[in-house]
Amino acid sequence: MTDKNTHADGLRDHDTDAGPIRLLLVDCQPAARRGLKMRLALEDLEVVGEACDAAEAIPLAQAVRPDVILMDVEIPGVSGDAAIEGLRATAPHSALVILTLRDAAATQEQAREAGAAAFIARHRKEGILLAAIKGVAGANAKHRPHERASASREEHKDAMRDHRGA
Repeated sequence: MTDKNTHADGLRDHDTDAGPIRLLLVDCQPAARRGLKMRLALEDLEVVGEACDAAEAIPLAQAVRPDVILMDVEIPGVSGDAAIEGLRATAPHSALVILTLRDAAATQEQAREAGAAAFIARHRKEGILLAAIKGVAGANAKHRPHERASASREEHKDAMRDHRGA
């Protein structure tokens, strides 16, 4: 049985109480990024950063901590697999969705093995992309509240130590 926030594939929608889903767009084509940004702005999605390649995306993902990284698998500089692995290592808190023209089964399998949470062909209907983004953000959010609570406890301990030391 599924609740109203769970899709047939078992993925849950993003928790709307958590605010908009924060996205990092990685695509070497500025026009493609602009178009995606405009479309995503119509949903509960916030683009918090844009990058052309892995060299820009990896440090940016670490700095802005997006919920989801939306990336074209064909980016300059490194293979798509290497970019995915680099992003997963640097930003394990972010789910990675691949959006590409190349939707061959082998490419999909390589992307999943490298750590992509979803793989969407550009020719698919936009509803599929939006559902994938919301689904992976929801699945990823299950782990993030614990991460936030742990960080909050550590900040509290640090503040108490500072207060006692003063």
